[in-house]
Amino acid sequence: MTEPYNPLPNQFRQDIIACKTLIGCWCGLANPYSAEILGQAGFDWLLIDGEHAPNDIQSFVAQLMALKDSPSAPIVRPQWAEPVIIKRLLDSGFFNFLFPFIESAEEAEAVVAATRYPPQGIRGVSLSQRGNKYGYVPDYHATINDNITVLAQIESQKGLDNVEAIARVEGVDGLFIGPSDLSVALGHFGNPMHPEVQEAMQHIVDVGKSTNTAVGILAPVEEHARKYLEMGISFVSVGSDLGIIKNATLELRKKFKE
Repeated sequence: MTEPYNPLPNQFRQDIIACKTLIGCWCGLANPYSAEILGQAGFDWLLIDGEHAPNDIQSFVAQLMALKDSPSAPIVRPQWAEPVIIKRLLDSGFFNFLFPFIESAEEAEAVVAATRYPPQGIRGVSLSQRGNKYGYVPDYHATINDNITVLAQIESQKGLDNVEAIARVEGVDGLFIGPSDLSVALGHFGNPMHPEVQEAMQHIVDVGKSTNTAVGILAPVEEHARKYLEMGISFVSVGSDLGIIKNATLELRKKFKE
Protein backbone atom coordinates (compact mmCIF):
# COMPACT_ATOMS: atom_id res chain seq x y z
CA MET A 1 0.00 0.00 0.00
CA THR A 2 1.33 3.44 -0.95
CA GLU A 3 2.04 5.67 2.04
CA PRO A 4 -0.22 8.76 2.09
CA TYR A 5 1.38 12.17 1.66
CA ASN A 6 2.58 13.57 4.98
CA PRO A 7 2.50 17.40 5.15
CA LEU A 8 4.92 17.44 8.08
CA PRO A 9 7.43 18.86 8.73
CA ASN A 10 6.15 22.31 7.83
CA GLN A 11 8.87 23.70 5.57
CA PHE A 12 7.30 27.17 5.52
CA ARG A 13 7.70 27.48 9.28
CA GLN A 14 11.32 26.43 9.03
CA ASP A 15 11.90 29.05 6.34
CA ILE A 16 10.21 31.77 8.43
CA ILE A 17 12.30 30.86 11.48
CA ALA A 18 15.41 31.05 9.28
CA CYS A 19 14.30 34.54 8.12
CA LYS A 20 14.53 33.52 4.47
CA THR A 21 13.32 35.95 1.82
CA LEU A 22 9.84 34.77 0.85
CA ILE A 23 7.68 36.52 -1.75
CA GLY A 24 3.93 36.13 -1.42
CA CYS A 25 0.58 37.35 -2.66
CA TRP A 26 -2.79 38.15 -1.07
CA CYS A 27 -5.97 36.18 -1.78
CA GLY A 28 -8.97 38.38 -1.05
CA LEU A 29 -11.56 37.24 -3.60
CA ALA A 30 -12.67 34.23 -1.54
CA ASN A 31 -12.65 32.09 -4.66
CA PRO A 32 -10.90 28.77 -5.34
CA TYR A 33 -10.38 29.59 -9.03
CA SER A 34 -8.42 32.77 -8.35
CA ALA A 35 -6.52 31.05 -5.52
CA GLU A 36 -5.61 28.20 -7.87
CA ILE A 37 -4.37 30.63 -10.54
CA LEU A 38 -2.15 32.40 -8.00
CA GLY A 39 -1.01 29.05 -6.65
CA GLN A 40 0.28 27.93 -10.04
CA ALA A 41 2.33 31.13 -10.41
CA GLY A 42 5.00 29.95 -7.96
CA PHE A 43 4.82 32.41 -5.07
CA ASP A 44 6.46 31.23 -1.85
CA TRP A 45 3.26 31.84 0.10
CA LEU A 46 -0.32 32.98 -0.30
CA LEU A 47 -2.42 34.71 2.35
CA ILE A 48 -6.07 33.65 2.40
CA ASP A 49 -7.80 36.51 4.14
CA GLY A 50 -10.68 36.19 6.56
CA GLU A 51 -10.44 39.65 8.13
CA HIS A 52 -11.26 41.86 5.14
CA ALA A 53 -12.58 39.23 2.71
CA PRO A 54 -15.95 37.38 2.75
CA ASN A 55 -14.50 33.97 3.63
CA ASP A 56 -16.13 31.36 5.82
CA ILE A 57 -14.97 27.86 6.76
CA GLN A 58 -16.34 26.36 3.53
CA SER A 59 -14.62 28.87 1.26
CA PHE A 60 -11.39 28.53 3.25
CA VAL A 61 -11.41 24.75 2.67
CA ALA A 62 -12.27 25.17 -1.03
CA GLN A 63 -9.21 27.39 -1.48
CA LEU A 64 -6.99 24.96 0.42
CA MET A 65 -8.15 22.23 -1.93
CA ALA A 66 -7.38 24.48 -4.90
CA LEU A 67 -3.82 24.90 -3.62
CA LYS A 68 -3.07 21.20 -3.10
CA ASP A 69 -0.80 21.06 -6.16
CA SER A 70 0.74 24.47 -5.57
CA PRO A 71 4.28 25.21 -4.38
CA SER A 72 2.87 28.15 -2.39
CA ALA A 73 2.40 27.74 1.36
CA PRO A 74 -1.14 28.77 2.40
CA ILE A 75 -1.42 31.22 5.30
CA VAL A 76 -4.79 32.05 6.81
CA ARG A 77 -5.74 35.29 8.49
CA PRO A 78 -8.84 34.63 10.61
CA GLN A 79 -11.31 37.42 11.25
CA TRP A 80 -10.23 37.44 14.90
CA ALA A 81 -7.84 35.60 17.18
CA GLU A 82 -10.58 33.52 18.80
CA PRO A 83 -9.81 29.96 20.00
CA VAL A 84 -12.85 28.23 18.47
CA ILE A 85 -12.23 29.86 15.09
CA ILE A 86 -8.56 28.87 15.31
CA LYS A 87 -9.46 25.27 16.21
CA ARG A 88 -11.76 24.94 13.21
CA LEU A 89 -9.14 26.32 10.85
CA LEU A 90 -6.51 23.95 12.25
CA ASP A 91 -8.84 20.99 11.82
CA SER A 92 -9.60 22.17 8.28
CA GLY A 93 -5.94 21.84 7.34
CA PHE A 94 -4.23 25.17 7.93
CA PHE A 95 -0.72 25.12 9.38
CA ASN A 96 0.21 28.80 9.02
CA PHE A 97 -1.62 31.67 10.74
CA LEU A 98 -1.46 35.45 10.62
CA PHE A 99 -3.31 36.87 13.60
CA PRO A 100 -4.58 40.45 13.25
CA PHE A 101 -4.28 43.21 15.82
CA ILE A 102 -1.95 41.63 18.37
CA GLU A 103 -1.17 44.27 20.99
CA SER A 104 0.57 42.53 23.88
CA ALA A 105 2.67 39.54 24.89
CA GLU A 106 -0.38 38.16 26.69
CA GLU A 107 -2.45 38.24 23.49
CA ALA A 108 0.41 36.60 21.61
CA GLU A 109 0.68 33.87 24.25
CA ALA A 110 -3.07 33.26 23.95
CA VAL A 111 -3.00 32.73 20.19
CA VAL A 112 0.01 30.43 20.44
CA ALA A 113 -1.83 28.40 23.09
CA ALA A 114 -4.90 28.17 20.84
CA THR A 115 -2.79 26.54 18.12
CA ARG A 116 -1.22 23.90 20.41
CA TYR A 117 -2.55 20.69 21.91
CA PRO A 118 -2.15 20.27 25.70
CA PRO A 119 0.00 20.52 27.68
CA GLN A 120 1.55 23.32 25.58
CA GLY A 121 -1.85 24.83 24.71
CA ILE A 122 -5.63 24.52 24.76
CA ARG A 123 -6.50 23.16 21.31
CA GLY A 124 -9.34 20.63 21.44
CA VAL A 125 -8.59 17.15 20.13
CA SER A 126 -10.22 15.57 17.10
CA LEU A 127 -8.70 12.24 16.13
CA SER A 128 -9.74 12.38 12.50
CA GLN A 129 -10.04 15.62 10.56
CA ARG A 130 -8.79 17.19 7.35
CA GLY A 131 -5.70 18.60 9.06
CA ASN A 132 -4.32 15.10 9.72
CA LYS A 133 -5.60 13.68 6.40
CA TYR A 134 -8.57 12.16 8.22
CA GLY A 135 -6.29 10.10 10.45
CA TYR A 136 -3.84 8.96 7.78
CA VAL A 137 -0.94 10.97 9.28
CA PRO A 138 0.04 8.65 12.17
CA ASP A 139 2.37 11.05 14.00
CA TYR A 140 0.22 14.16 13.57
CA HIS A 141 -0.76 14.64 17.23
CA ALA A 142 2.79 14.01 18.45
CA THR A 143 4.43 16.47 16.06
CA ILE A 144 1.90 19.13 15.07
CA ASN A 145 2.66 21.51 17.96
CA ASP A 146 6.10 22.07 16.42
CA ASN A 147 4.70 22.61 12.94
CA ILE A 148 2.25 25.50 13.33
CA THR A 149 3.40 28.93 12.18
CA VAL A 150 2.22 31.91 14.24
CA LEU A 151 2.63 35.40 12.80
CA ALA A 152 1.57 38.39 14.91
CA GLN A 153 0.28 41.46 13.09
CA ILE A 154 1.46 44.79 14.52
CA GLU A 155 -0.92 47.57 13.51
CA SER A 156 -1.59 49.79 16.53
CA GLN A 157 0.32 52.10 18.85
CA LYS A 158 -0.05 49.61 21.68
CA GLY A 159 1.23 46.79 19.50
CA LEU A 160 4.15 48.98 18.47
CA ASP A 161 4.92 49.79 22.10
CA ASN A 162 4.91 46.09 23.00
CA VAL A 163 6.50 44.69 19.85
CA GLU A 164 9.67 43.44 21.51
CA ALA A 165 7.73 41.58 24.20
CA ILE A 166 5.48 40.09 21.50
CA ALA A 167 8.49 38.97 19.45
CA ARG A 168 9.98 37.21 22.49
CA VAL A 169 6.89 35.06 23.12
CA GLU A 170 7.76 31.42 22.56
CA GLY A 171 5.89 30.18 19.51
CA VAL A 172 5.68 33.55 17.75
CA ASP A 173 7.59 32.91 14.54
CA GLY A 174 7.18 36.26 12.84
CA LEU A 175 5.90 39.82 13.06
CA PHE A 176 3.76 41.29 10.30
CA ILE A 177 3.38 45.01 9.74
CA GLY A 178 -0.12 46.22 8.89
CA PRO A 179 0.87 49.38 6.98
CA SER A 180 -2.58 50.91 6.57
CA ASP A 181 -3.79 50.50 10.15
CA LEU A 182 -0.39 51.41 11.54
CA SER A 183 -0.39 54.65 9.55
CA VAL A 184 -3.87 55.43 10.89
CA ALA A 185 -2.76 54.70 14.45
CA LEU A 186 0.11 57.16 14.03
CA GLY A 187 -2.15 59.89 12.64
CA HIS A 188 -1.26 59.55 8.96
CA PHE A 189 -4.33 57.97 7.37
CA GLY A 190 -3.53 56.51 3.94
CA ASN A 191 0.13 57.49 4.06
CA PRO A 192 2.29 54.54 5.15
CA MET A 193 5.31 56.23 3.55
CA HIS A 194 5.14 59.15 6.01
CA PRO A 195 8.51 59.46 7.82
CA GLU A 196 6.93 58.77 11.21
CA VAL A 197 5.29 55.57 9.95
CA GLN A 198 8.51 54.51 8.24
CA GLU A 199 10.38 55.12 11.48
CA ALA A 200 7.91 52.86 13.29
CA MET A 201 8.38 50.18 10.65
CA GLN A 202 12.14 50.42 11.01
CA HIS A 203 11.73 49.94 14.75
CA ILE A 204 9.78 46.72 14.13
CA VAL A 205 12.50 45.56 11.73
CA ASP A 206 15.16 46.35 14.33
CA VAL A 207 13.26 44.37 16.95
CA GLY A 208 13.02 41.49 14.50
CA LYS A 209 16.78 41.57 13.98
CA SER A 210 17.54 41.76 17.70
CA THR A 211 15.22 38.84 18.51
CA ASN A 212 15.96 36.84 15.35
CA THR A 213 12.30 37.10 14.37
CA ALA A 214 11.16 37.36 10.75
CA VAL A 215 9.22 40.49 9.76
CA GLY A 216 6.68 40.67 6.93
CA ILE A 217 4.48 43.25 5.22
CA LEU A 218 1.88 43.74 2.48
CA ALA A 219 3.32 46.01 -0.22
CA PRO A 220 1.42 46.00 -3.55
CA VAL A 221 3.45 48.96 -4.89
CA GLU A 222 6.67 47.60 -6.42
CA GLU A 223 8.80 50.54 -5.29
CA HIS A 224 7.60 50.08 -1.71
CA ALA A 225 8.11 46.32 -1.78
CA ARG A 226 11.71 46.68 -2.94
CA LYS A 227 12.39 49.29 -0.27
CA TYR A 228 11.03 47.00 2.45
CA LEU A 229 13.17 44.10 1.23
CA GLU A 230 16.20 46.39 1.43
CA MET A 231 15.15 47.38 4.98
CA GLY A 232 15.40 43.74 6.00
CA ILE A 233 11.74 42.74 5.84
CA SER A 234 12.00 39.12 4.78
CA PHE A 235 8.51 37.98 3.78
CA VAL A 236 6.64 40.41 1.56
CA SER A 237 3.29 40.19 -0.20
CA VAL A 238 3.84 42.03 -3.47
CA GLY A 239 0.22 42.12 -4.65
CA SER A 240 -3.28 40.73 -4.40
CA ASP A 241 -5.72 38.88 -6.64
CA LEU A 242 -8.11 41.82 -6.42
CA GLY A 243 -5.42 44.35 -7.34
CA ILE A 244 -4.12 42.23 -10.20
CA ILE A 245 -7.57 41.90 -11.76
CA LYS A 246 -8.44 45.55 -11.20
CA ASN A 247 -5.21 46.90 -12.68
CA ALA A 248 -5.18 44.53 -15.64
CA THR A 249 -8.84 45.28 -16.37
CA LEU A 250 -8.23 49.03 -16.37
CA GLU A 251 -5.21 48.65 -18.66
CA LEU A 252 -7.18 46.47 -21.07
CA ARG A 253 -10.05 48.99 -21.18
CA LYS A 254 -7.65 51.86 -21.81
CA LYS A 255 -6.29 50.08 -24.88
CA PHE A 256 -9.68 50.25 -26.55
CA LYS A 257 -11.71 52.92 -24.78
CA GLU A 258 -10.50 56.20 -23.34
